[in-house]
Amino acid sequence: MKICVIGTGYVGLVAGTCLAEMGNEVICVDKDLKKLEQLSKGIIPIYEPGLEELINANVAESRLTFTDDLKTAVEKSLVCFIAVGTPQGEDGSADLSYVYDVASNIGEYLNGYKVIVDKSTVPVGTAEKVTEIIKSKTGIEFDIVSNPEFLKQGAAVDDFLKPDRVVIGSNSQRATEIMQELYSPFLRTGNPVIIMDVKSAEMTKYAANSFLAVKISYANEIANICEKVGADAEMVRIGMCSDTRIGSQFLFAGLGYGGSCFPKDVKAMIKTAKLNGCSSSLLEAADETNKNQRILFINKILDRYQGDIEGKTFAVWGLAFKPKTNDMREAPSITIINELLKRGAKIKAYDPKAFDLAQTIFGDRIEYSKSAYDALYGADAILLLTEWNEFRRPNFDKIKSLMKHHVIFDGRNQYDVKRITDKGFEYYCIGKKTCTAELV
Repeated sequence: MKICVIGTGYVGLVAGTCLAEMGNEVICVDKDLKKLEQLSKGIIPIYEPGLEELINANVAESRLTFTDDLKTAVEKSLVCFIAVGTPQGEDGSADLSYVYDVASNIGEYLNGYKVIVDKSTVPVGTAEKVTEIIKSKTGIEFDIVSNPEFLKQGAAVDDFLKPDRVVIGSNSQRATEIMQELYSPFLRTGNPVIIMDVKSAEMTKYAANSFLAVKISYANEIANICEKVGADAEMVRIGMCSDTRIGSQFLFAGLGYGGSCFPKDVKAMIKTAKLNGCSSSLLEAADETNKNQRILFINKILDRYQGDIEGKTFAVWGLAFKPKTNDMREAPSITIINELLKRGAKIKAYDPKAFDLAQTIFGDRIEYSKSAYDALYGADAILLLTEWNEFRRPNFDKIKSLMKHHVIFDGRNQYDVKRITDKGFEYYCIGKKTCTAELV
């Protein structure tokens, strides 16, 4: 099948590459000429396991091409995916200007029947507006489909190639059949293609992400209560997860959610509710809890030093909002580091993949270390902010030899309290009683 994917951001690049991997002819379109040149040379702007290899293989087979020529891409394609950004507006709503601009251009370039797919995360009613825009430009027949993505950063390639479900929002049998054919190679294991109306599909993505955000905020609230009453949040989590009605995912206490989806989608859902006269108190509370979680972690640090951290050196392990990605959008590390810098602290940071993005955010205000251990020289404390696998089983004897003081603030609950304190560390985590080791 001949396909164009408009937008080579996170979603568009993964979708276009994986569709090409199934034998389709895919044209990826973007306005950024520098990015297109890099992609054509195999230089990938995002880190996602397995993506670089797939892009290079499909470019070599001429199944995947990159261009800024939207007109030709639309004319050559039967299915046109809109995968441009929908950033958060000042009022919390999704900014759909990029989507509408693309829709207008598609309307001008239609040369025959097309299925136009909203792959970007968009609020309910967007497909209707896109339809109006295209119809204002042409009388040629087309159909609009909502096909939300459910990709987890760090596992996006596997999620696309082996989806647990595909949601297709369509009011046209012709478009539905084309989309079913397109996705059939991905669902040979029997996982479902769920067909629904367009508005329900638009709502499904926001509802799913908002629910997961609520679970994370709930886990953090429970952890904070556990810490105050002397319970162990990890034991409570295990007890809860044994209930099949609850499940085990997204209930880990930590620094809260970040990234490009959950924060933005929760706020967009709240805005949609308000515009339609509905209550969104649960979502508003989840959003507020998520913000507060970072402040609580900062307060742990300040409390340990009686509010005075001027001149203290903190080794930060992890900058990306989650492991297996270089994405720092809404990352807890940004809030935490900026607050510590304001108070006169020094930061030596290490992240396996997020250095380039971190430099655009922090510039020369922090020191960038070549390794996790390199960040420890002369450090007063470690701040573990991203749960990269390499941080799970470090050499604690080596850590002690490099640090000035043996203090760990673990924002991801990676270590066993008894084991870490037995090794002579003062250890602070989330949802458990603070260690009682002597201050060092």
